[in-house]
This record gives sequence, structure tokens and C-alpha cells, in this order.
Amino acid sequence: LCLILLLILSNIIKRNKSCKVFLVDFACYKPPTAQICNSEMFLDRVRSCEKFSEASLVFMQTILEKAGLGQSTYTPEAFLRKPMNPCLEDSRREAEMVMFGSVDELLAKSGVEGKDIGIVIVNCSIFNVVPSLCAMIVNRYKLGEDTVSYNLSGMGCSAGLIAIGLANQLLQVRHNSYALVVSTENITQNCYFGNDRSKLLSNCIFRIGGAVMLLTNQPSVSKVAKYQLIHTVHNNTTISDSSYNCIFYEEDHQGQAGDTITKDLMVVASKTIEANVIKLGRLVLPIREQILYVTNYIIKRFVLRKVDPYVPNFKKAFDHIITHVGGKPVLDEVKRKLDLTKSDMEASTMTLYRFGNTSSSSVWYGLAYAEAKGKIKRGDRAWQIAFGAGFKCSSVIWRAIKTVDREKNNPWSDEIDGFPVDVDLDISCSTPYHFEPSEKI
Repeated sequence: LCLILLLILSNIIKRNKSCKVFLVDFACYKPPTAQICNSEMFLDRVRSCEKFSEASLVFMQTILEKAGLGQSTYTPEAFLRKPMNPCLEDSRREAEMVMFGSVDELLAKSGVEGKDIGIVIVNCSIFNVVPSLCAMIVNRYKLGEDTVSYNLSGMGCSAGLIAIGLANQLLQVRHNSYALVVSTENITQNCYFGNDRSKLLSNCIFRIGGAVMLLTNQPSVSKVAKYQLIHTVHNNTTISDSSYNCIFYEEDHQGQAGDTITKDLMVVASKTIEANVIKLGRLVLPIREQILYVTNYIIKRFVLRKVDPYVPNFKKAFDHIITHVGGKPVLDEVKRKLDLTKSDMEASTMTLYRFGNTSSSSVWYGLAYAEAKGKIKRGDRAWQIAFGAGFKCSSVIWRAIKTVDREKNNPWSDEIDGFPVDVDLDISCSTPYHFEPSEKI
């Protein structure tokens, strides 16, 4: 009885009188068809640059076959040239195409003008230029002199939802305002031209993509907004050396820079996600589920008797679960960890298949998929969860204010009837993903 009272009291205390924040709309960038690059074309281009050994080419081919990506993902223009020789101007052009393309679409859909935007947040891990990506947005759309802008770098695939959390905090103190959040990664800048297998993974799974979200705290806009922001939960395990080093941007012995992915990644990701889910569960799970979980934990902690770990049923709290796509092994681990079904994972699996790993923006392609399928109904709750370098994990919970009908300006709209497709792959413990032990650990 005391346990029940404590849980109820905890939930009541956490319901504060914070300012309501709404997601007016969002847009995902869809590159031109000329940038579609299948596995055969990709391997042809990397072979032509004569920087990879035959063993590395075979390794990348194997990864492409097993990673869960389809044959219609998009690569940068610089990767389609022969030979591949990307430069700073190519990276800048990619950033402009993705950011400006998606912002143009979002402003057109929402009817909001640049002068109305008071907050700009851009997240991009690898590509950082002077002036900043934020400055590019402010200059392009002639935003006001009092616009506050933040450029988040090096924060990996969870940065997009971290940016939503930051926007939420800023909107608590800047009243009657709009916040523009831009989430992207620069694939041109991120390409690795070496033969270290632990760095070659990024070449195989990351693809062009980006998303732009428009948030506001104006109550009058709630009538036209799509979603209300309910919760943001962020955590990290960065204090651990294995977490800090599991994804590390560095040079190889030949001076070629790339993301090293160590053998600790899957274990670190699992622990960090679990910690995030526990925090989230206290906010959203029905009291009965919380009691079952706490009881199971106490029994296991004090070895009262041998029991299997209890996995809370998050489907009792959410109607849609959108996870960062990572790669096929990552999706499989999330599915197992949260005891989800193939149907639960459909949006994320199809996002990986159609667009590849677009880093921090992947959860928005997943939500766009659910919208295009006509699955978002008024009152539905959607859970976006993303995780990345640091190691960090972020969860954002939305409540649909209205039923979302099919829209023309959706990256899936002209092909949604062809999905889902069967992408079940035989990925066992012999999956050829190669994780290097980190010398820093």
C-alpha cells in the first residue's frame, strides 16, 4: 500500500504548471532522384577512388547486404562523381540543400514567416563551419536581430531530440515565440577514406537526410498544431570510459579521420537505453505496470527468489513507438529489449530500408511514415527515442492534437502504398559488423 501511495504521489508532484509547447508541423528532406545510389553504384564509386583495399571493398559489400538498407537511399552529389574527391565546398552545398530545402517546405506548409521565429537550434555532429549552420539559417531567412541561436555539434544521433528538449526549455522563458529546430548530419564530411574496418561502418549505413521542426508556446496556435509536447527525458552514461569511447571520431594510422566504433557499443547502448526507459516509465506507465516492475526489481536485487527480468508493457502508454534506426542489429536489440513486435517496429524498419541511417533526423522520417500510413489519430501518444555518441539517450513524448490525414508534402506520400516491404534478414551472431576494442579503455 505504501508503495502504491508513493508512486501516485510521485506522479502528482511531477505534474507542474509549465508552459505548454506545441509542434506546429515538421518537414523531412527528400533529395532528388538523381542522388539515389544503390549498393552496386556505391561500391563502383568507392572502388574508383582507389583509396580502399580489396579486403575493405569486400567488407563494405558484406555490410551493405546485411545492414537493412534498401536500394533507393540517397548519397551526396560528391559521391556520385568519378573519382570521389569531396571537398569543403561539397560539404557546404550538402548542408545548404538539406537545411534550406526542408525549411522552405516547412514554412510554406505552416504559413509562418521568418520574422516570427525567435529561436533557432541546429544540430549536426561532424560538419561545423564559420559562420555556423545557425548563421546560415538566420542569414537565408532574414530572421530578426533578437533571434537566439544555438549550434549543437558532436552529440551524435540523439542530438535531434536533445534539441527538442532545449527548445522546450527556451520556450518556457521566451513567451509568444516560435522555435525552429533543424536536425541533420553531413555525409560528405563524414566519409572515411581508409581501411580501418571499425571506421568503414559509417560509409555503409549513413545516408543524406534532415528534418526541420517548428514549435511554439502560443496557445492560439494549438488549434492548428499537430502535436503537444508531453515529456522529454534525457540521460547519459558519459562518466564511463567505455561509453565515452564507444563512438570516437579520430584519425587512423595514416591520418584519415573517421568514426571508430568499438566492441562496447551494443552493451553501452543497451544500458543507456535501459536507464532512459526506467526514468520514462515513472512518468508514463500505468501504476500497475510500475508496481510490477518495482516488485520484480526488489526480488532480483535482494535475491528473494529467482525470477526473469520484468519488461514493462510500454504499449499500454503509447500508440506509436518511433526509434532511431541505427542499423539492423541495433533495431533488433531495441525490439528485444522493449519486447516489441514486428508491427511496432515497422516505421523504424521501413525508414532504415528507404532512407538509411539519417542520424538525428531518422525519428522524424519514422513519424512521417506513421502519418503517411494514416495511423496518427487524435489523442494518440507517440514515443520517439534516439541514442548516440557520448553515450546519450533521449525520449520525447507527443500527443496528437488532431487526426493527421495524408499530406502531399510528406517524404513517403508518393510511394507509401508500396510499404511495408519484407526486409527480414538472417542476421545472427556471425554478423560481419566489426567493432574494434578501444585502446583508450
